[in-house]
Amino acid sequence: MYRLISATPSPYARKVRIALAEKGIPFELQTEVPWDSTTATPAYNPLEKLPVLVLPDGRGVYESRFILEWLEAKHPEPPLLPDGADRVLAARHVEVIADGICDALVLLFWEQRRAEEHRSAPWMARQRRKVDGGLRALDAMAETRNGVRDWLVGERFGLADIAAGSVLGYLDVRFAEHPWRSLHPALVRLADRVAERPSFRETMPAPQRIADRVM
Repeated sequence: MYRLISATPSPYARKVRIALAEKGIPFELQTEVPWDSTTATPAYNPLEKLPVLVLPDGRGVYESRFILEWLEAKHPEPPLLPDGADRVLAARHVEVIADGICDALVLLFWEQRRAEEHRSAPWMARQRRKVDGGLRALDAMAETRNGVRDWLVGERFGLADIAAGSVLGYLDVRFAEHPWRSLHPALVRLADRVAERPSFRETMPAPQRIADRVM
């Protein structure tokens, strides 16, 4: 059986948990704080980042985007990528934007943990621009001339919806003050739609306490 080393608030780990659930792949969930000295992460990922999918032979598959590619190659049914090269590229495009938003949010989270006198206002403003620009791009992708798409790419739920839904959930947990729900109605409908799926309900993000000093 696979083992997934995960952190509860991580949108990257959540993407993998959702994919495993949607594909019906059994796995053991190992929840950790990757910053703490007790983490097992370095034993399976030399980059010391989560999530890590630990294979039955003890090897680690890491970096969420690669884990999702690995799962799609090894467990192609049900597919999480749409049919046709153009739609596959469109889904990957959504994933790139969603991961970019996540990257900026994580950088903001850590900068906000610094003493106020050591924070860089211009640097934080740059990260916020990335977040807002990415959200505008996703919202435009979710809209159609006649309303809002059921799914971001194609006629079925897939990778694009997992990526977008995960970053929106992370916003609600770590940056509840962000007004994305009032600014991007198409994304609100998408978030509400994916939230109805068991894979999303069972992987709701939650904050974790970081015990060790990291900054």
